[in-house]
Amino acid sequence: MTFPPAIRIGSWLERKADTDGRFPFGSAAALVFAAAVLTCSAVADARSHRRASRPEVEATHHVRPRPESIHWPLVIPGVQYNPVAWSDLRGWADDDQFKAFKTFKASCAPVLARKTKKPDDTPDKFLGDALREPCLAARGAKVHDAASARAFFEEQFAPVTISRLGEDAGFVTGYYEPIVEGSRTRTDVYTVPVYRRPSNLFVRGYSQASPSLPNKGDVFRKIGRRKLVPYYDRAQIEDGAIAGRGLEIVWLKSQTDLLFIQIQGSARIKLPDGSMVRINYDSHNGFPYTPIGRVLIERNIIPKDQMSMQRIREYMEQNPGAADELRRQNRSYIFFHEVPLKADDEAIGAQGVPLTAGRSIAVDKALHVYGTPFFIDGDLPIESDTSNTPFRRLMIAQDTGSAIVGPARADLYFGAGTEAGKIAGRIKNAARFTILLPKSLDPVAHGRTVPLPDARPAEEKPRPKRRVRRQADNS
Repeated sequence: MTFPPAIRIGSWLERKADTDGRFPFGSAAALVFAAAVLTCSAVADARSHRRASRPEVEATHHVRPRPESIHWPLVIPGVQYNPVAWSDLRGWADDDQFKAFKTFKASCAPVLARKTKKPDDTPDKFLGDALREPCLAARGAKVHDAASARAFFEEQFAPVTISRLGEDAGFVTGYYEPIVEGSRTRTDVYTVPVYRRPSNLFVRGYSQASPSLPNKGDVFRKIGRRKLVPYYDRAQIEDGAIAGRGLEIVWLKSQTDLLFIQIQGSARIKLPDGSMVRINYDSHNGFPYTPIGRVLIERNIIPKDQMSMQRIREYMEQNPGAADELRRQNRSYIFFHEVPLKADDEAIGAQGVPLTAGRSIAVDKALHVYGTPFFIDGDLPIESDTSNTPFRRLMIAQDTGSAIVGPARADLYFGAGTEAGKIAGRIKNAARFTILLPKSLDPVAHGRTVPLPDARPAEEKPRPKRRVRRQADNS
């Protein structure tokens, strides 16, 4: 059985001989692979890499059973992977995978509807295409409880821990769907607009009418046919830069309500007649997200160990003048679209399927594929601000967010309403991530060993970056 060679950080990146056949969780002997130029969607176009085989290690009775050999469909810069056995996953046997199975099946509809990169019988499979086989198996699987669901995942997937180079754990936060009072028309009470995407918002490589835009990266205002300038920031939009263009979906009572909806990415708006409107994330203005909580900590306004969304809201409501300046420290601004709402529907994630409270996560869309199962292992303040509730749970990637960046970074969805919001607001914790990779990934297409990084190139003069000049908009 051959495993990928390990890589460690030296003067650059050097291979490290492995003399320990074990694969403990978070071990320094993790099987690490990194690439300077590849992402999971570009494996087929990658240039060749140096390859090296790893010597077999003689097994003894002290060594835990090795996981099956897996071959790698994706290479992400600065990321380390460690194949593990199911028995290595703390809490795996105690989880209710039946709930995760139902969530996974919901994700399978768009996975199976998506056109494959190549026919199913070709060796060059991407991760998204490889998920088709577990999804097809799920259709006919006789899964009716936690035990049969657990057996399904163990048969169809292989567990691999994932983290940044040199780190044992990732980071999780929580989110929920707020329920906020609002109005279809502006009144003396409801004065803050929720905007849909403006027609002059432009992202290179995308149509302005595209239903799905990236959740990070440069965003421009298109002036005329050729001119591009950075889009308005939060302060400019709050001061009326796009007012009066018919972009208003609903009106809210306060900018604080809007800010929290933008942080969560969706909301249910309760209208004066009792009916509900749901709004979902559509696009953003191109500015990086700045956490308001971090600003409050840096200014010594709220201690780090007391920080939560509830504390932020309390401060902003008690200090409306300071809240305006504080809010504008986050120049990022989110636009929404309205989606149909049934009484028992959960929020709709970026994959286009209803989320499941406690089983859906938002991940970095640039690195991961919707529908991918992740096992999250952490101790979280679920019950109170000071509790360390064991959280060992199989969850499914179904959503994304502009603040969710990195290979081991996730937002855990806790449902809708006040109680869900209280729990979500407390979550900001380290957690271990295990990605479940489909076993059917073809080893021929991706080689017998993990590609190593090329040697560090000679120093090159950096190319000057083309600057975009900000100027007044006459559109």
